[in-house]
Amino acid sequence: MSFQAYLDNVEAKTGKSPEALKAIAIDEGLANASGLAPGIKPGAVVDWLKRDFDLGHGHAMSIVAYIKGKRS
Repeated sequence: MSFQAYLDNVEAKTGKSPEALKAIAIDEGLANASGLAPGIKPGAVVDWLKRDFDLGHGHAMSIVAYIKGKRS
């Protein structure tokens, strides 16, 4: 599955775009405009996405990668 397919599936499941999830992560203190917030490990973001949005590990990791700047 391509990176874009993961992002598309996340949006279909959550109703939120990757950019919207990044904005929520920023509001939650897990991220900032340039990536993960200082001191935040990817696992904390994955746990949040699993808990609040019922995402699987691979889909949550695609959002972590998106937050960190990956686009393709």
